[in-house]
Amino acid sequence: QVQPVESGGGLVQGGGSLTLSCVASGRTFSSSSMGWFRQAPGKERVFVAAISSSGGSTYYIDSVKGRFTISRDNAKNTVTLQMNNLQPEDTAVYYCNRVSRDLMRIASDPDGGWFPTSDYWGQGTQVSVSS
Repeated sequence: QVQPVESGGGLVQGGGSLTLSCVASGRTFSSSSMGWFRQAPGKERVFVAAISSSGGSTYYIDSVKGRFTISRDNAKNTVTLQMNNLQPEDTAVYYCNRVSRDLMRIASDPDGGWFPTSDYWGQGTQVSVSS
């Protein structure tokens, strides 16, 4: 596999919007659930959102529900994260990856049991939100 390529980050004021894109190569893209992760300065990378292989199901962590929207275009091997009403706490480097879900962790895991399934991470795209 080749690392995914993320783009679309930037610097915005609080309340602003950005649209992130990720192009992931490979014949398995259309059969894979995809997810977005983020890593804030000095913190571990954490899960943000996921979308099923068909695009029919989505999942978000509580802090971004109602503000972020994940979507995908299987014909273009692209997954998108539309981010509205951005807040300073959204500042991070954002990454995408193939994901799967551990059903045993759904109830106990704040990430809903979602985890990355590929060791190939891209460079990420920086999102900075000023207050």
